[in-house]
Amino acid sequence: MLYHLLYPLHTTFSSFNVFRYITFRTIYATVTALIICFVIGPWLIKKLQSLQIGQPIRDDGPQTHLSKKGTPTMGGILIIFAVVVSTLLWANLTVDYVWLTILVIVGFGLIGFLDDYKKLSGQNSRGISGKVRLAGEVVIALFISIILYLKPGFTSTVTIPFFKTVLPDLGWGYIVLSTFIIVGTANAVNLTDGLDGLAIGPTITCFMTYLLFAYFAGNIKISSYLQIPYVVGTGELAILCGAAFGAGLGFLWFNTYPAQVFMGDVGSLSLGGALGTIAVLTKQEILLAIVGGIFVIETFSVIFQVGWFKVSNGKRIFRMAPIHHHFELKGWAEPKVIVRFWIISILLALLAISTLKLR
Repeated sequence: MLYHLLYPLHTTFSSFNVFRYITFRTIYATVTALIICFVIGPWLIKKLQSLQIGQPIRDDGPQTHLSKKGTPTMGGILIIFAVVVSTLLWANLTVDYVWLTILVIVGFGLIGFLDDYKKLSGQNSRGISGKVRLAGEVVIALFISIILYLKPGFTSTVTIPFFKTVLPDLGWGYIVLSTFIIVGTANAVNLTDGLDGLAIGPTITCFMTYLLFAYFAGNIKISSYLQIPYVVGTGELAILCGAAFGAGLGFLWFNTYPAQVFMGDVGSLSLGGALGTIAVLTKQEILLAIVGGIFVIETFSVIFQVGWFKVSNGKRIFRMAPIHHHFELKGWAEPKVIVRFWIISILLALLAISTLKLR
């Protein structure tokens, strides 16, 4: 919005020419989202408390979590608001990729909101039916994937990390892959959201990493130099990633241990869905498995735990899944689990960035 209002004035006032640059607008989108969280965060927490919107705690979870019962949840509303407002203020709104990502953020956020509401109204940790929730996510992701497949100029090729010349074209199969990535990432982030600040930390790292990927993919010179696919318009997604980075930092201020507020499914599903969408749009789909390695580990820990439990007549691989609970039950203090997972996330992000040259 500011881009459209102020950049045209550069012909009269040369100082407004700075709005031309994605880097400038990305920085201020980040700052704007951060300020929004700082300003609105305390009010929202008090509002959630007054409405008695407190987090239900799993009866079968670690006993140390019982003290968290009643902590305000659905704080992801703050993240969504900060990201969407900052993006609308600073991005070039003629780029349809921006709107597609916002659609995912709002759509998945709505599903998460309904899930959180069901948990709160029933005072349990189950929420809406898993099949219903998954169906809603698939519909949104499938809609986005079909639009991309039909969009002129957007290819159905997949970038394989470490192999610059290997670009398999999946054809219509790309619709299936991109849908899986969007839905899978959303649910992986949701599974990781079990400790104070555990999910938002790696999410911040992922958005910062894809901020770089979006900027590189949208710049014809840089993409050519790095030998990565050039996707016209994805540079504007750097602004959205910056907004998500800033909103994540702002939310972490209140979500860090001991948390004053939880993001809830409304936050984790919207952030995960957005992250998966951006990975698809920047043509760095497979690399998301490295960048978001923490989310992958958390997800597979649940899959392996459930699978082994069924085939081995009740035996377990981990003391509890997702795997962060396993380390808690081994005696690790919650802050230690959180910070160590953050460190791993940062290392994985650096590894992913290095693949841009290891081709």
